Amino acid sequence: MLQAHGLACDRGDRRLFSGVDFAVPAGEWLQVEGPNGAGKTSLLRIVAGLAAAAEGHLEWEGQPVADARDAFNARLLYLGHAPAIKDDLSALENLQIAAAVAGRSLDETTALAALRRIGLGGREDLPSQVLSQGQKRRVALARLLCSQARLWILDEPFVALDVAAVDQLCTILDEHLARGGLLLFTSHQAVHLAGSGGSLRLGR
Repeated sequence: MLQAHGLACDRGDRRLFSGVDFAVPAGEWLQVEGPNGAGKTSLLRIVAGLAAAAEGHLEWEGQPVADARDAFNARLLYLGHAPAIKDDLSALENLQIAAAVAGRSLDETTALAALRRIGLGGREDLPSQVLSQGQKRRVALARLLCSQARLWILDEPFVALDVAAVDQLCTILDEHLARGGLLLFTSHQAVHLAGSGGSLRLGR
């Protein structure tokens, strides 16, 4: 269970949101919605520990996240709006580097299987700079298939994906939820996921 209590976020002298409460139980998802500038990305970054809340706090499994931030971080995977991959590295190398930065080992067989499933078969060893935006997004999303994290925090994961890739990503997310995983994400498009979930709207 992930719970938020009274979260608030300031940007400069402007308050983006306040009094945000939500709960995401195991096996469920929460979609954060709202107009541009409402603070959707800021909220995800606060939950992921990449930004500080102006007010409020988070709990994970009934315990304050602030008291066990390292343990909480080990249970989550955050993918931002940008693919965050290095153009001079191949898709395979990017996956391996991402795992190493997260403090995990990733064997080549697992990484290659993830890239092939995500639709990058035959492009695993190409420099990422020659890939299209959609293919770069797939490289980033392949991290999901290699992750043991319980909580996935995804900022606009469907950007730059074609219809087939959107359907495939939904299947991957459904599998994660079926294993008891939790999902917190933003998206400007309608998303159809299995299981239980809800939406949280920021702004008007």
